[in-house]
Amino acid sequence: MMKYLISSMFLILLMNSWYLFMLVLMLMGFYFIFFNLINSYSTMLSGSFGLDIVSYSLIGLTYWLLFLMVLASYKIYYNSNNSKEFLFNLMFMLMALLMTFSVDNMLFFYVFFEMSLIPTLFLIFGWGYQPERLTAGYYLIFYTLFASLPMLLGIFYVYKMVASLYFWLIMLDVNFYLYLSMILAFLVKMPMVFVHYWLPKAHVEAPISGSMVLAGILLKLGGYGLLRMFLFLKDYVEDFSYFWVGLSLFGCLMISSLCMSQTDIKSLIAYSSVSHMGLVICGIMTGNYLGYIGSLVLMLGHGFCSSALFCLANLVYERTHSRSLLINKGLITFMPGMCMLWFMLSANNMASPPSINLLGEIYIINSLMSWSYCSWFWLMVASFLSCGYSIYLFSITQHGVMYGGGYLVTEGNFREYILVLFHFIPLNFLIIKMDIFCLFV
Repeated sequence: MMKYLISSMFLILLMNSWYLFMLVLMLMGFYFIFFNLINSYSTMLSGSFGLDIVSYSLIGLTYWLLFLMVLASYKIYYNSNNSKEFLFNLMFMLMALLMTFSVDNMLFFYVFFEMSLIPTLFLIFGWGYQPERLTAGYYLIFYTLFASLPMLLGIFYVYKMVASLYFWLIMLDVNFYLYLSMILAFLVKMPMVFVHYWLPKAHVEAPISGSMVLAGILLKLGGYGLLRMFLFLKDYVEDFSYFWVGLSLFGCLMISSLCMSQTDIKSLIAYSSVSHMGLVICGIMTGNYLGYIGSLVLMLGHGFCSSALFCLANLVYERTHSRSLLINKGLITFMPGMCMLWFMLSANNMASPPSINLLGEIYIINSLMSWSYCSWFWLMVASFLSCGYSIYLFSITQHGVMYGGGYLVTEGNFREYILVLFHFIPLNFLIIKMDIFCLFV
């Protein structure tokens, strides 16, 4: 694992060349994905580092989306908007995320988990759009840091009782307060409903790269952390899961209803992320094998799909300079090629075949139904509303009469098609090789 961390540091030498930086990042991602042998046990152990199927999947997602973030942020390079500082920020983020997903020591995990907030905050403050980005950054910091302090105290307690902070070696009698302190930071990070308000605010004010990394990677830190903590919190998973599952199912229904009343494109996509993460929480909290697999698969599917939808929203914003659904109508007339991509990704957002979103939801629905038959009604309504807001997003942007001031809108260029297709291809073709995700233990 150290070779990937050290090679990431050499990206600093390429910051003078935007395209070379992007190409090397893509090649590093390909090398990591295709030249690592993943088994059901932890591999590549070295010091405090190690990989299993969860780490491998999320690091591969990190490499892929960071390459696409550079591709999507071409305007920063074109307008000379501090492009070197932007690339340095992405390199810092890459190293923080690689460390977060690969360390086995709980204290190191906490440090790098919090360190990944810093480049995200710089993205929002430095390259955001409106002055409200300052408020959005404060929300992001205070929501996540406030919930993380009990976790730090819990880590100290675990070390005092066990004398080890390696995930695989911890075994102790857990009480309710320790259980709550160890999972609260991840529930806010995902985010769970009622502690989710920082996410739509951050998405709306962030640049396209900030929205992509928030939706594609940073929300997955919550699910990854829960999977790691439940290695030694298994008893309490069974005792208190009914509360978290019930709250998340209710949240899925409530947030999906809220999506139907949004007038901002990015806000609608951000709220749909909260709904999907509610299903991930349900899958993890059931504590069974199907739920764990489904949560991992849905996190990957959501990472590709939500990031692609934000890219499409940004393409519209760059042309009309508005994110309002009241203005961005009738785009099928002027961007018919992009309309096809809007349709396919909106369909994938509602978990249509052959996307891995569908497979993840099938696993999670199976795990929830085996956990309690009473969840069938909430799952049915949440799935229906998920289809509803996806159709609403597609139909209201592509159909209708276009705003009179927007008749200079042009069709997408080659870079933009490549950007969206590089999200769409893994989202729909990974289902061919889904057996590797069943190595989860």
